[in-house]
Parts: sequence; C-alpha cells; structure tokens
Amino acid sequence: MRAFEGIRVLDLTHVFAGPFCTFQLAVMGADVIKIESPHFPDMMRDEGNSEALNSLGLSNFFVCQNSEKKSLSLDLELGSDRKVFLKLVKTADVLVQNYSGKAMERLGLSYEKLKIINPKLIYCSMTGFGQTGPKAEDPAYDSVIQAYSGLMELNGLKSTGPMRVGPAIVDYGTGIHAAFAISSALYRRTVTGEGLEIDLSMLDAALMLMTSTVSDCLASGISQPNHGNNHPDYAGYGTYAAKDRMIMIGAFTKRQLNNLFLALGLKEQAGQVSGMKKSEIKENNSRFRFLIEKVIETKTADHWETKLNSFHVPAAKVRTLVEALRSDQIRSRRVLQNSFLTEAPCHPKVLPVAAFSYSKGSPEITRAAPRIGRDNVKIIKNASDSLKKI
Repeated sequence: MRAFEGIRVLDLTHVFAGPFCTFQLAVMGADVIKIESPHFPDMMRDEGNSEALNSLGLSNFFVCQNSEKKSLSLDLELGSDRKVFLKLVKTADVLVQNYSGKAMERLGLSYEKLKIINPKLIYCSMTGFGQTGPKAEDPAYDSVIQAYSGLMELNGLKSTGPMRVGPAIVDYGTGIHAAFAISSALYRRTVTGEGLEIDLSMLDAALMLMTSTVSDCLASGISQPNHGNNHPDYAGYGTYAAKDRMIMIGAFTKRQLNNLFLALGLKEQAGQVSGMKKSEIKENNSRFRFLIEKVIETKTADHWETKLNSFHVPAAKVRTLVEALRSDQIRSRRVLQNSFLTEAPCHPKVLPVAAFSYSKGSPEITRAAPRIGRDNVKIIKNASDSLKKI
C-alpha cells in the first residue's frame, strides 16, 4: 500500500509547478483527476521538442509530471460541466489549482464556496506571488520569479551579470513545497477533522530554496556578489581544470582540505592546514588554489574523482546530463522508473519519479500520462457516486 491510497485529488493545474505537486501525490497512491478545459488544456501538452508528440498532446515536457493521473475534460464555464465538477468536489480530499490571481473566485469556485459543499476539503492555491500583497494578481513563470527573488543576481559571473538557472528549479521547488503542505494538512485533518486553505507562493518557495543566503542577506543588508563555480574564500571548494575536463571539488572543512592536500601529494600544505585557523586558511586562498591547479591539471577528472573520494573528499567530474543518467549510481536507484508510454518511439522509456523510496509502498508509476479526456466516460458516469474511488 502506498501512503495516499484512498485520497482523491482534483488537479486544476498546468505547466510545471502544480502538475509536479499532484504528480508527487499520485505516485504515492492518490487518485488524481487532472481537469482541463477542452479549449485551453495544459499548455505543456504541445510545448515539447517533438512535433509528433505535440500533436498527440503528450509532449515530453508534459508526461514527466502527469503520469499516474486520470484525465477529465471539463469547461467550468458551462453549467452542465460545473455540475459534474461540484459532484466531484463532494468526494474529494484535496483540490489543487495554480491559476493566477482570483481566477477561481471569478468562476465561483473559491475555497469559501467549495468548503460549504465539502468542509473537509483541503484547497491548495499555488500562485506566483501568493494571495496577499500588491502583486497578488500578477502572473508569473519560473524565470520571472528567479528575477524578482534575487536568484538570478546570485547566479552566473561578474562578467556575465545575472543569469537564469537553466532548469525550472523554482517550479519544481514550489511543487515539492506544495506536496509537503498538502501532506501536512492531510495529517492535521486526521486530528481535527477539518479541511483548510493553503496559500502557496512561488516567490516564497524561491526564498526557501535560498534559505542560508537569505539569512545572510537579512543580517548584512547586502547581496553577496556572484562567484560562479568557485568559493571566494576556500580554495578546496570549487572547479578545477583536469587533463580532459572540469572537476568540482568540495573540500570545505579543515579536515577535508587536509585530506585533499594529502590526496594530491601536497604533504607540506596538509601539515600547514592542520595548525591554521579559518581566517588563515582564507588568507592563503590564492596560494592554495594555485598549488591545487598545478596538480589537478596533470591527470583526468575520472582519476581525481576516484582518488579524492577514496580520501573522503567530496568531488565529481562535471558530467553532461546524458552521462549522469547513464551512470551506474543513478541506475542503481529507484528515481527513474518505467513510464509505460507506448504512444510514440520518441517517448522516454523511464521517467524521474521521486527522490526517496520506502521499505514498503514506495512512490511508483503504474500507468502512463493520459491524453486529454481519456477518462471522461468513466468519471462522468460515476460522478454522483460518493465512494472515494472511481
């Protein structure tokens, strides 16, 4: 048994953050019904790099966070479709929506309205800036939040200026925060018997993803400049050019730096570090970095990754995503699982599922991401059924 079996989730989300939240609930066993407008379905259905998949409404950008869900196509502006939706609300445990501003309120589907129908409903609203404040009505995407939150300023180099982080980390970070908030609310409901509303902001999630940096900024009143791949004070913490490619070394503590020097055959520096204070290690940053560079460049990144790890120094060669996904380490984990996608040969055979597993009832994909409206007949036929499962 997976943790959320018997929990029904109405998924009125689109793009990445919302669908990823409900995907995390789905792979834990929740009965997730993705509800989309027949006129304006999830925009990610046809936003991938393959026109063949886009034409199916099953792009690779869509399937990765919509597997394990049912699909129901409803126009919530139509009275007949709204009746079906409201019947489903009565049987639901959770509703998740990520439309901007007060879109749901304008449809008459706010938490205040729906909790009258179902007092135990947990209603999660995911928006760019949250339900309060001067930007509550403003739309947002991952890149916009990266810009507003200061994340872009902290990334890149002085020479390049602020740079967007490539993958949609704010979207996925927001999705994880939302899944945790919903999980917590479900646990609370087992004690109180009450539903509640969750106000979740992408901007707030971005700040949480930068917690230590935000803390330092709050204390100092300044934004630390971006330093690219290297730490400004610690020579052992940064990238180095090996014989064939870059390697990232994470010798942050005094012990790790000592071990790094021993692994590199720099015994004199290892002895020096053992007796140094942190301030002295910082003062020797440039000298230490020069010495490390000269040794690292003599051998391959693979050699140094193996050697440094054997001395318990965190280190990894800078891999491409293709190389990482093919690595024995990732293959040994349960993070990538069968996608069950058979619609087209260019669909991925496996997909990332969750960053954890249990001894029993682990997150799991059991069926492929759906075409829009795949489950209409079955869901609508049973819309008046008060049972939790369709």
